[in-house]
Amino acid sequence: MQKEMIEGNPILKLSFDFSLQVVEYFKLLDLDKKYIISKQLLKAGTSISANAFEAQNAESKADFIHKIETAAKEAGETQYWLALCDHGSNYRDCKSLLLKLEEIQKVLNKILGTAKRKSRLAAC
Repeated sequence: MQKEMIEGNPILKLSFDFSLQVVEYFKLLDLDKKYIISKQLLKAGTSISANAFEAQNAESKADFIHKIETAAKEAGETQYWLALCDHGSNYRDCKSLLLKLEEIQKVLNKILGTAKRKSRLAAC
């Protein structure tokens, strides 16, 4: 991946940086033998960025919207796993991840709103 592409696109930068942080948190959870949650969190948390990247090469507006919607769904699942860690006993602090995820979700929702609005306007 080209660094310029990531740096020049806010959702790619946010989600890629978040993925790197999720990987680090995953390692900590694994050290604490929190294997089930760590693996689920790793899959969902890194999938946000993967889908945002896929959206950049979408075949159509509908495909772009679908991939961003998938990224948003993965963000929702990631929020669930982080909430379990946040509210569970004997889990490492993940509040910073939750805050970053909230920012990503806001950007994804904004992208979706704009893309759907443009798609509707183009259909008229």
